[in-house]
Amino acid sequence: MKFILSDPEVRVLGCLLEKEMTTPDYYPLSLNALVNAANQKSNREPVVAYDEKTVVRALEELKEKQLAWRSDSSRVPKYAHGVDKVFTLVRSEAAILCLLMLRGPQTIGELRGRSERMHDFKDLDEVAEILQSLEESGLVKKMPRQPGRKENRYAHLLAGEPKDVAPVSMAQPEAATLEVRAENERIARLEKESDRLRAELEELRQAFLEFKSQFE
Repeated sequence: MKFILSDPEVRVLGCLLEKEMTTPDYYPLSLNALVNAANQKSNREPVVAYDEKTVVRALEELKEKQLAWRSDSSRVPKYAHGVDKVFTLVRSEAAILCLLMLRGPQTIGELRGRSERMHDFKDLDEVAEILQSLEESGLVKKMPRQPGRKENRYAHLLAGEPKDVAPVSMAQPEAATLEVRAENERIARLEKESDRLRAELEELRQAFLEFKSQFE
């Protein structure tokens, strides 16, 4: 590997990859969306609480490595990954690498079960073939089997040699909790959209007043 990524760089790059594949209509991502994606409490191991400065620093480092780029074509700057410029990956390979970046070392079965939104693998053998391809490219490593576990786990090498740490078992929230969280997130999105529309309306009002004053 010609470079080693920090943990924030891995998380930010993984989020950019994930969102491109799962929500292409909202990709590239604004800084705010990227911070929210990095700090998600679901589908992330470990859960982190990065502030904007941490994410910006990670983006700057990734841009130097040509792994991320910024677009200023819209009103709000947007960010996208540049993985295709550095590595030659097909979608199935990108999906596996992305999962390893966002959720740490995983077994073949875990990777297949968690990859549905990014790529639909037909069986475990297909996942194994992709992992072998990524191993040959020096991007992934098969880890020693842990005591009491039947399957080996795989880890990405973008941050250097992985630490052989057992996955943390986290209690799953109740269905009602998940519903409340989803509702709160929806309300928050609506409030942000309302604020944005009010700001645009105020800009239009000011522009109209300035235009009107030219004829008074």
